Amino acid sequence: MSAADAHLADPIAFVLHEARLLDEQRYEQWLDLFTPDGWYWLPGDARHTDPLNQVAHLYDDHLLRQIRVRRVQSPQAFSQQPRGRCHHLMQLPQIEAGLAGEDSLRLRTAFIYTELRGGRSLSLPGIAWHDLRRQAGQWKIACKRVDLLHAGEPLPAVEFYI
Repeated sequence: MSAADAHLADPIAFVLHEARLLDEQRYEQWLDLFTPDGWYWLPGDARHTDPLNQVAHLYDDHLLRQIRVRRVQSPQAFSQQPRGRCHHLMQLPQIEAGLAGEDSLRLRTAFIYTELRGGRSLSLPGIAWHDLRRQAGQWKIACKRVDLLHAGEPLPAVEFYI
């Protein structure tokens, strides 16, 4: 494995790399980090346990992630004129005790997400949970759950993935 691919073997580096891809708007590479059956979940409340029967801001499978990325990249996306940017300020991800396995594990990462669009910034603190699965020697995201501190409050339109 090359030094450039080392982040794919180390789960903590993998999570940090995922945030960097979003910050750098490298969405195609970001999409490739998920398993084919992977989910991105932004529940309406950190206490929620069921994305199908409880309110969620997002619960995106492979197809919905692709559609959202295409929309953000589109020159016709009015909300992206001028193009917005985002930044993740993250604590070091922690592997959750008792959940680590040889081919799957869960990481918890506290963060502050900031988005800049049209001269206005939005900051959202929260906890990201990455359920990772090892496939062909590389970690992939089986589920990314983002528990926002403000999840139960009315949120403005968040343009990017957090």
